[in-house]
Amino acid sequence: MRRYLRIVVLCLACGFCSLLYAFSQLAASPEEGAGGGGGKPQAAAASWLAGGGRVQPIQRMHLAVVACGERLEETITMLKSAIIFSIRPLQFHIFAEDQLHDSFKGILDSWSFLQTFNYSLYPITFPSENALEWKKLFKPCASQRLFLPLILKEVDSLLYVDTDILFLRPVDDIWSLLKKFNSTQIAAMAPEHEEPRIGWYNRFARHPYYGKTGVNSGVMLMNMTRMRRKYFKNDMTTVRLRWGDMLMPLLKKYKLNITWGDQDLLNIIFFHNPESLFVFPCQWNYRPDHCIYGSNCQEAEEEGIFILHGNRGVYHDDKQPAFRAIYEALRNCSFKDDNIRSLLKPLELELQKTVHTYCGKIYKIFIKQLTKSIQDRYDRPPKER
Repeated sequence: MRRYLRIVVLCLACGFCSLLYAFSQLAASPEEGAGGGGGKPQAAAASWLAGGGRVQPIQRMHLAVVACGERLEETITMLKSAIIFSIRPLQFHIFAEDQLHDSFKGILDSWSFLQTFNYSLYPITFPSENALEWKKLFKPCASQRLFLPLILKEVDSLLYVDTDILFLRPVDDIWSLLKKFNSTQIAAMAPEHEEPRIGWYNRFARHPYYGKTGVNSGVMLMNMTRMRRKYFKNDMTTVRLRWGDMLMPLLKKYKLNITWGDQDLLNIIFFHNPESLFVFPCQWNYRPDHCIYGSNCQEAEEEGIFILHGNRGVYHDDKQPAFRAIYEALRNCSFKDDNIRSLLKPLELELQKTVHTYCGKIYKIFIKQLTKSIQDRYDRPPKER
């Protein structure tokens, strides 16, 4: 009888130790998600949840941004918007000029209490033989995004965004579009224009471009494993070229004909490889062009704006006050739940002051999805989130 009791006690002890291990993983993993520094990218970084009788990893969503010059505040506000609404943990890959690294580190380390993200800081890096030419293409450092599949070799999939992006719904939702890629698609972007009559590429471009109006690369979702493996059709040789082998010859051929730098090169690539691009609707990359001449993004009118793109510098001048109002609300917002919940009423009052502009006339599409995101994330009990 004593022997059986010892066996029972031993089994209970083993089970208790297993539970302790599972809960220790649950507690420890989020600590990986905050702080960090300029280390190697963590492709397999994961939080841990016990489910189905076993411990299962939740993969992080990888978000990349390139910041040069006076883009620190914009970038920090973008990262804050990603953190506020997202559900799964995030891995940030921040490419920045050396003089910005200490500022990024100081701010992001001060957010470590959130335990919802990790980050890596990288220097701006271009192929040494053509570094200056790449760095000056279009805006300072913007063409860095072309080299992300070659630098972040351990990362499978990545969401690249410009510094002037604001998330108005969880990053999880655009990340889920990766599952909608067919077997040939390697990347996703939104059209540059919805209305051809005001399109730039179809009226002025001196090079090939994707589709009817081109695509905008300010929000670019990538399956980088596929990008690294693919051999691309091109107009430089009859031989298909891999991503890294194609970029410099492409620049040499078209550098006198491109206006928007790396975005133009991406348009040329996907003109020759249209089967490789997944095109998502304009509400995932909503820009002033969608409203300054009248509303022309139907999806945003119906469901609201999902991702706001304040290009043309509209966060920092008075030309499009509706965009600036959203930016300033998120810039000044803290991570306290009550502060986030109370963001909406004063923001709507600010937006009502913008109705003298075309974008302001439809200000409700700026807060439609934002309102839903706040309600879903902060107004529901924790178990329902």
